[in-house]
Amino acid sequence: MTATALPLVVAAAFVHAGWNLAAKRVPGGGARFVFLYYAVSAALLVPIAAVVVPVAGWSLSGTWVLAMVGTAVFHVAYGVVLQRGYAVGDLSVVYPVARGSGPLLSVAIAVLVLGERPGAVGLVGAALVVLGVFVIGTGSSTGSTNTAATDGGIARRAGIVWGVLTGVTIAAYTLWDAFSVTTLDVPVVAYLAGGSALQALLLAPVAGRDRSDTGRLWREHRREVVLVGLLSPVAYVLVLLAMRIAPVSMVAPARELGIVVGGLAAWRMFGEPDPLRRILGSLVVLAGITAIALA
Repeated sequence: MTATALPLVVAAAFVHAGWNLAAKRVPGGGARFVFLYYAVSAALLVPIAAVVVPVAGWSLSGTWVLAMVGTAVFHVAYGVVLQRGYAVGDLSVVYPVARGSGPLLSVAIAVLVLGERPGAVGLVGAALVVLGVFVIGTGSSTGSTNTAATDGGIARRAGIVWGVLTGVTIAAYTLWDAFSVTTLDVPVVAYLAGGSALQALLLAPVAGRDRSDTGRLWREHRREVVLVGLLSPVAYVLVLLAMRIAPVSMVAPARELGIVVGGLAAWRMFGEPDPLRRILGSLVVLAGITAIALA
């Protein structure tokens, strides 16, 4: 990975962990919470794109629309599945399992389907990242503060299941977005703006079915909605920019540095268990990040 791409990916990892911590604070928000923060993202990005696209001389094409529809579908699935995971499991299980299984699938498909060849050191680094993620995410849930499943074992198993399902959606949008911004050459700002607007539109019927509950979520969790809505696109802009200058099979695992921050922060903020196991897993992840940087 180049010296330019690595700082982008590391910054994205920290920002990503931050918005996931905010999302975990709204475990019962469901699809309506996801709608609200996608709407905030659209409100931020669409005006920016409306200025940048004409100035740059770009024009909307059918290819752009297809790419945006694809990313909207994948990201809506991701947002809803992730929020469900946070409702039934601990962040320190759901987050690392999701972020580990996603890159594992992304690397496998990038190598087997896209023909990328990251090299032996890079693949070892990717494997270490995945190993570290699962060390962090598969410990005991004794002492969990999760209210949706009071039994620790049930909460841990539910977190693993929903984490893996989230990982599938991560692999899907990672590969689709890499294809869109590289092969299709869709500008990042326009891509994110169009995608976020479509994401909000796709979830609007869900939010509209119970406007009072949607309004309650906004009133009670406005800070979390705004934080996720602003930080989520910032994190992903950094990732998409990195994908333009580095292989997706390297970017996807390297961005998982965020699970180190997220896992330890979940222990401090939510009282989630197994801090020693998470530290060990974090060290394995950092070893993988180092290998990827040297690849």
